[in-house]
Amino acid sequence: MDKIRVLIVDDSAVVRSVLAEMLSAQPNIEVVGAAVDPYDARDKIKQLKPDVLTLDIEMPRMDGITFLKNLMKLNPMPVVMLSSLTHDGAEPTLQALELGAVDFIAKPAASESDDVLTKFQQDLVSKIEMAANSAPKLKFMRASATAEKVVQASSQIRNQNQVVAIGSSTGGTEALHEILQELPENMPPIIVTQHIPASFSERFANRLCRHSQLKVGEAREGEVLRPGHVYIAPGDYHLKVEQNGHEYVCRITDGDPVNRHKPSVEVMFDSLLPLKMLKVTGVMLTGMGEDGAVAMKRMFDKGAHNIVQDEATSLVWGMPGAAVRVGAASEVLPLNKIAQRLVQHLS
Repeated sequence: MDKIRVLIVDDSAVVRSVLAEMLSAQPNIEVVGAAVDPYDARDKIKQLKPDVLTLDIEMPRMDGITFLKNLMKLNPMPVVMLSSLTHDGAEPTLQALELGAVDFIAKPAASESDDVLTKFQQDLVSKIEMAANSAPKLKFMRASATAEKVVQASSQIRNQNQVVAIGSSTGGTEALHEILQELPENMPPIIVTQHIPASFSERFANRLCRHSQLKVGEAREGEVLRPGHVYIAPGDYHLKVEQNGHEYVCRITDGDPVNRHKPSVEVMFDSLLPLKMLKVTGVMLTGMGEDGAVAMKRMFDKGAHNIVQDEATSLVWGMPGAAVRVGAASEVLPLNKIAQRLVQHLS
């Protein structure tokens, strides 16, 4: 099996050295070179033909976002962004995902413990491997993204005692954007768990809100679920739903990670099971791993209608694939059909 050829693009010699050492220790990865800035990277991409780029955001001469924008127009390829997990780093990182970056990873600080650096190495390798495997998908998804999609709004949507629950991970930020921008404003409440860091979730919700007829926001403790609203799980907290009298409210909890994630899709889905008067429509979008699949099957067994994104349009068919394997899917659809099907099902 051919090794994954990686080009590291970073202006810091220390970061280049650390990344090269971590990746070169993997038997299935070959670091073919390192570039000090986007101009150097442009030449080395032509010369070395890497499979995957790791790309820093803040660099001299040209920033990573500008370079990524040019790269995706001229020579689209899998890119993993190196990001700062701060509020200042959130906006450009989300923009990078919007432009076509496969995923991102936080740069560790020089003073981090060995355990933190080991976890960083494991995550980096996983993201590199996933990015390499996604190369054919990226070409397919970009080709289909230009197709015109029109969702016929329906005045017959039943939004009382209904909830739509969406789980997503890798690739999910843009999948959610595509779905939510197409939905009409009279949808029932939509709750969302997307695997995302704490410093990103509020910015992410605000970006979604700017492109949707629905009111999208980060979920708050005790907030009542209302039609026409979307509630995004805060990063590093679980989102649950509980009944409070005749209303349903958000519960934000600080429990342990579930399936290695916090927020966890499984926690959100399981919180809906005791709510007998609430009709649930579940949606599982692209994502690495299996978080939420078993809980989605429990929802299915209780009568929920579950829509699962298909393999062809999923950047990573981990979570949706697991949902299909355990028998949790009522139907499996391409991404560009999910919004319309939600409207039809709820009408």
